[in-house]
Amino acid sequence: MTEHESLHGARRSVGTVRVSPGSGTSADLAEGVPGRGAHGHDGHAGGPGGHVERFRRLFWGSLVLTVPVVVLSPMFALLLGYELPTGGVVVWVPPVLGTVLFVWGGSPFLGGAVSELRARRPGMMLLIGLAITVAFVASWGATLGLLSHSLEFWWELALLIVIMLLGHWLEMRSLARTTSALDSLAALLPDTAEVVRGEAVELIAPSELVVGDFVLVRPGGRVPADGRIIEGEADLDESMVTGESRPVHRASGDLVTAGTVSTDSGLRVEVTATGDDTVLAGIRRLVEQAQSSSSRAQRLADRAAGWLFWFALIAAAATGVVWILLGQPDQAVARVITVLVIACPHALGLAIPLVVAIATERSARAGVLVKDRLALERMRTVTTVVFDKTGTLTRGRPALVAVDPVPGTEATADQVLAFAAAAEADSEHPLARAIVQAAAERELKVAAATGFTSQPALGVTARVDGVEVAVGGPRLLAERALIDPAPIAATGVTRLFVLRDGVLVGALSLADEIRPESAQAVAALHRRGIRVAMITGDAQSVADEVGAELGVDRVLAEVRPDDKAARVAELQSAGERVAMVGDGVNDAPALAQADVGLAIGAGTDVAIASAGVILAGDDPRTVVSVIELSRASYRKMLQNLWWAAGYNLVAVPLAAGLLVPFGVSLPMELGAVLMSASTIVVAANAQLLRWLDLRPDRLGV
Repeated sequence: MTEHESLHGARRSVGTVRVSPGSGTSADLAEGVPGRGAHGHDGHAGGPGGHVERFRRLFWGSLVLTVPVVVLSPMFALLLGYELPTGGVVVWVPPVLGTVLFVWGGSPFLGGAVSELRARRPGMMLLIGLAITVAFVASWGATLGLLSHSLEFWWELALLIVIMLLGHWLEMRSLARTTSALDSLAALLPDTAEVVRGEAVELIAPSELVVGDFVLVRPGGRVPADGRIIEGEADLDESMVTGESRPVHRASGDLVTAGTVSTDSGLRVEVTATGDDTVLAGIRRLVEQAQSSSSRAQRLADRAAGWLFWFALIAAAATGVVWILLGQPDQAVARVITVLVIACPHALGLAIPLVVAIATERSARAGVLVKDRLALERMRTVTTVVFDKTGTLTRGRPALVAVDPVPGTEATADQVLAFAAAAEADSEHPLARAIVQAAAERELKVAAATGFTSQPALGVTARVDGVEVAVGGPRLLAERALIDPAPIAATGVTRLFVLRDGVLVGALSLADEIRPESAQAVAALHRRGIRVAMITGDAQSVADEVGAELGVDRVLAEVRPDDKAARVAELQSAGERVAMVGDGVNDAPALAQADVGLAIGAGTDVAIASAGVILAGDDPRTVVSVIELSRASYRKMLQNLWWAAGYNLVAVPLAAGLLVPFGVSLPMELGAVLMSASTIVVAANAQLLRWLDLRPDRLGV
């Protein structure tokens, strides 16, 4: 199965994206929608780009209203030394504008608080809603003379709302950047497609294409839909799908993927899939599933955010009681508001989802598609990587490894290969294809052959330049009473012989070609302290030879397909944490058994459905990229969790006024600044993942 087909299977295996019920997020609550994700920000990763504009408007509008409220504040006037007008309508400006700010500027927080109460999942928005409501009620009480004048917090309330709106706006911008990067996958499609209808070429939208249409792809143009090349050949930039930075040569009969770029030549392509059935759509769904699936770290953050809500509420209540008992009710109200604001578990709720959103988006661009976030988390703990041999460490197809002309026949190696390629040109056998390809790669002149015949288990015969050329295995030599003048002892090598007019002129050696990147992958894993095993159904001697060439630590040979999972289980029972890399149907049980299953994207639907991580390309070095991604994202999660939780544990006692007797007081507006700053720090730290280049050559592989 091809890479193109296999990713359709990946898409089908994903199904719909799941989200868990929970408390609100600023993205959801900006439109009054009940939130998602327990106590946190799972909803953030779902696409806050549309909310950035609303938070921007709310911030700037609230800032304009805040200016006169602050300017008409007695405390602010005292600080700057100017006189305030007394009496008249001026004294009502702060209460009126403060009310507008509370209702309009505070609407996302008030709406979120209501949603959390309805869902019986109190969280961040309820804390903010309580804080601004207490400040609002106390301020009106003071304005109307019902409470002490010192409880008039209009300018503090105004700044509180403005600062929190600024923090949420910056957060939304950060999240929108992540989501827009994912949305850019859809933007890889061209605006129009040139479809051939009879003798005419029409320009239509890619969404109007149907399976069976024929489209033209100009040099430098993008492929509008998945399809098969029926005319032409070109080097295609497939980096957005496989992460491979070098163009890949595609010719007639090869499959191409929507969004890839023909760098140098034009192509005529028959459409085989459109819309949601394309590889690009499959990649997007895999990324969305990974971003919405739960993980250990996320559940820890959710629990911590839930505990922090009650911690903040109890701390606020205790703060109020203590200050009232001390005979300072005005301090009680101010301290309660500050505690509620500063203890909001905003940063904690954002700590994990933003890291996951960025990590999965970055991995998709590197050709690593994460189906299961838990699998990605486990990858950092893997101690042994088990590679299937055929199709994973090797290409799974024969390749020419040697040409041995017979001395005394005056035939050179190139001539022997050219004779064989001419005779095999009309054969569809994999060995014949390998010979013809080798001749093409060496740019040999291959004559046209006539009279082609093929005999099973014996070989092929054709006339080339008037001479009979036969190509076959040992049975061909036996039939002609000939012997191999230079037999080789290597195992796993297929030997074919070339005869001209019945005279043996040379031999060709073919073997399953080891990928040039395989040895690099093994060495890179060793440098990271990870053992490497190879599993195969091949004979022990063949497997040992490949294993020795690659430098693997353990060779598991002559393993039946239904025993692969058992061999993986044996490694696990010995204390190893195992990642299994495979591409075939017979690898599926082992992929499911392993701690982490990684399916090569060029493999089968069954293998992909059994794996937690899909490597869109066929480069085994990408396994190292997955490990580095797992380690880097885990570090960011821990850093964010420590910052978010640690900040609250330190800031809440300060907000409660623990240091007031020593002359250190934390104003409520400064509390809002610190709360917003903690969120921005967490978001900025997560954004550093964007600097992680997952391409194997950039990781020193």
